[in-house]
Amino acid sequence: MSPMAALPPNFTLLQVIPELETGGAEQTTLDVARAVVRAGGRAIVASRGGRMAGELAARGGELAALPVHSKNPIVMLANRSRLARLIRQERVSLVHVRSRAPAFAAFAAAKDAGVPCIATYHGLYGSGNPLKRWYNSVMTRGPVTIANSDFTAGHVVAEHNIAPAKVVAIPRGVDLARFDPAAVAPARVAALEAAWGLRPCTTRFLLAGRLTRWKGQMLLVEAAARLAARGMGDFVVVLAGDDQGRQAYRQALETAIAAHGLAGPVRLVGHCDDMPAAYLACDVALAPSLDPEAFGRTAVEPQAMGRPVIAADHGAPRETVLAGETGWLVRPGDPQSLADAMAQAIEAGPKRRAAMGRAGMARARRLYSVEAMCEATLQVYARVLENCAGGPKVA
Repeated sequence: MSPMAALPPNFTLLQVIPELETGGAEQTTLDVARAVVRAGGRAIVASRGGRMAGELAARGGELAALPVHSKNPIVMLANRSRLARLIRQERVSLVHVRSRAPAFAAFAAAKDAGVPCIATYHGLYGSGNPLKRWYNSVMTRGPVTIANSDFTAGHVVAEHNIAPAKVVAIPRGVDLARFDPAAVAPARVAALEAAWGLRPCTTRFLLAGRLTRWKGQMLLVEAAARLAARGMGDFVVVLAGDDQGRQAYRQALETAIAAHGLAGPVRLVGHCDDMPAAYLACDVALAPSLDPEAFGRTAVEPQAMGRPVIAADHGAPRETVLAGETGWLVRPGDPQSLADAMAQAIEAGPKRRAAMGRAGMARARRLYSVEAMCEATLQVYARVLENCAGGPKVA
């Protein structure tokens, strides 16, 4: 039976997220919107919009353009009224918020309108002082908090001292129809190879992710320099990601690349819209984040595409990458450990890497499908609607 069978007729979901530019939380928002629409409901997303807004519409979702990205207290206060009005006008059944700043307005607006509100803990938010911990705790105000991995669930329980029963771990899903090697035409791969100047007979590494220091791009430049110093120069590192306005960091990367003499082997290629083809264009994916990843889709998506992964040995990648079987785990923040793993990946050769890729693909398809994520999420919606005394607003 479909999980939506337990939801009321005319079910309308409102998801609240700052923007729809790029990222795992944004992708999950679109995936859940599509699942709700396919199940016969409506899916509205309150956001200032972004490059993914067109994809939301293509999946049947509706964008409510609101300044929910703002951290200005006056705007946040006004967002409470805006969201409450939207909830009433669109007869929203349940609100699902995916970020802290808009969560304050969303929880208040849902209460004003008499509908339940839940949140997903998509990241490991810093909490160096009591005020910041209080700010983060807004994500646990609902009857249920969804965590995007077992690691995140444990963090939420410990950080906010809440009952484990109030936290549900739902691993982020991968669209296995999109991330399927058989679904990618060779011309798509060839187009990226040409655009990025990738040569044959070279081990190709890919770090996909927005350009921000904690994602480990600078660490990777240092590791690549150490690898080249060993005489292992027949490799290419592709850094695919938008700087999202962090021009100083991008310039620092360019300076470091030039200083190490890596202008050829290390390429900053900007945003990439075709990630399935990007993974097939490369041999090994890299996820060397300096801080623990709450989930880390850039460690799971390449496995779905049959590519082994080198990831930092902390956070959720400990769950998603099996060292020695589907990839390598390295000491966080250690360029030497990263360089050693890259050397092992080169020395493993195409046959061994292909075997690891097959193992990773089988595991990703078993554990991290977007269908499983959406089904579990809709089951949470059903349970919340059943248990909340106010009930949903249904036409």
